[in-house]
Amino acid sequence: MSKILSFGQPLGSIMQTAYVVDDLELAARKWTETLDIGPWLLLEHFEADNMTYYGEPTDIDLSVALAYTGSMCYELVFVHNNDVPNVYADVVKDKGYGCFHHWAISTETFDEDVERYKAQGYEIAFYGEVRPVGGKRFAYIDTRKDNGGMIELIEISPEVEGLFSMVKGLSENWDGKDIIRRP
Repeated sequence: MSKILSFGQPLGSIMQTAYVVDDLELAARKWTETLDIGPWLLLEHFEADNMTYYGEPTDIDLSVALAYTGSMCYELVFVHNNDVPNVYADVVKDKGYGCFHHWAISTETFDEDVERYKAQGYEIAFYGEVRPVGGKRFAYIDTRKDNGGMIELIEISPEVEGLFSMVKGLSENWDGKDIIRRP
């Protein structure tokens, strides 16, 4: 049996689905109104180092909003500088804003999982090391040709698990007020 992470998903399973939006706060409010998801933790100007877009350095500036319903995390992504080539603009170009972008999968075997996808012929579309959680890594695997979206691998650590658990905790017994939260 897989280890169950503190936010309710088994290690190695889909832990998040993500969508690209053109107005983060408006989208979060609409998702709450229509899907009863919330509250949303808004992480502005997401802090990551060593970011690459298909292997080339990128200085993408993005903000995200995270919220839970049950044990599933939803992420809304907004890019501040779409003049920089990026994985989000690639998808918006084909599908428009509000579209599905990726599933995130938790992993404790990050390097092995990246190599497994590369061996299957997939490219690493986006990579970075997240500052607020001790430099833990993420990698977006471009699987759009086969499943209509990308896969994000998220390297799990106590800090990463704690972040997602904290966001999930906001949704438990939520009274529907204060839809947007900031750290």
